Amino acid sequence: MKRILMIMSLCAFAFFTSCKTEKEEKEKETEFLVTNPVKMDTTLTKEYVCQIHSIQHIELRAQERGYLEKIYVDEGQAVKKGQLMFQIMPKLYEAEMKKAEAEAKFAEIEYQNTKSLADRNVVAPNELAMAKAKLDKANAELSLAKVHLQFTEIRAPFDGIVDRFHVRLGSLIEEGELLTNLSDNSKMWVYYNVPEAEYLEYKAETKDNKKINVDLIMANNKKFGHGGVVETIEADFDNETGNIPFRATFPNPDRLLRHGETGNILVSIPIKNAMLIPQKATFEVLDKKYVYVIDKDHKIKSREITIEAELPHLFVIKDGLSTDDKILLEGLRLVKENEKIEYKLQDPKQVMSHLELYAE
Repeated sequence: MKRILMIMSLCAFAFFTSCKTEKEEKEKETEFLVTNPVKMDTTLTKEYVCQIHSIQHIELRAQERGYLEKIYVDEGQAVKKGQLMFQIMPKLYEAEMKKAEAEAKFAEIEYQNTKSLADRNVVAPNELAMAKAKLDKANAELSLAKVHLQFTEIRAPFDGIVDRFHVRLGSLIEEGELLTNLSDNSKMWVYYNVPEAEYLEYKAETKDNKKINVDLIMANNKKFGHGGVVETIEADFDNETGNIPFRATFPNPDRLLRHGETGNILVSIPIKNAMLIPQKATFEVLDKKYVYVIDKDHKIKSREITIEAELPHLFVIKDGLSTDDKILLEGLRLVKENEKIEYKLQDPKQVMSHLELYAE
């Protein structure tokens, strides 16, 4: 009998211990992590799709008709201002210039003879004036012939990079025909579109003509090594999109950027005393954002919030919370409205340090 009672006692003790352990584990499992909103200075980064242009990008066209006799450069080659690039067969224009030189020389001799006679009153002053006019006309035609001959040489108007050729050696070139393009890539103009509301904010922040510094993310998702400055805003808004183009200038000493590339402009906007919460502490219902707030009785209450801006892993709160509120950080799907919970309060700065945030 004693043996039976001992066994029953041991079973009862084991059952009690097991129930107590399960209860403690359950309480431990249902202890939720909670934090507070925090106010601090931070930086909002806005991103805009952009188009990259050379500060000078022009078409090189033939100014005279003729056969393309020589090409002195290659596609993609860097050239200097004044460097000879193309030569259109100059024979005809050389002949015309020699003819004009001969006529100008003949007119000069005729004028000198007439002047000598006029000085001795042998001929009337009108004849001297006519000889002078004939000389001036001959000199003008000579100058024109020289210009035509010069037009057979196409030279670089500035330092730049040669684009693809649109003609080949020996081609018959018509006046005005496109030969190639030339780009000056020493600096780049980067255009991006800004909505009207953000344009007004920009103008409000730059009343003292302070220029905004921007960065460029290239097509390979890498940051360009040199920063840019917003220098120009175009005159008109696009009525269809409600945007206005901004132009930022970037130095391009290594000539990495080329005309026609695309990328993304990054604009950093400082925000003073911003109220921040982790994005994972929010949930959405019908396009509205909510958080779970824990009241003094440890009960869950949902509350709508207004988002002012979005940062990596964080939201900037415009309305709906204060720094004294306790918000549920994890386990949002495990709780219900008005449910009483046990929680552990974690310092918000410690929470954010695990969100890969770099705030100032």
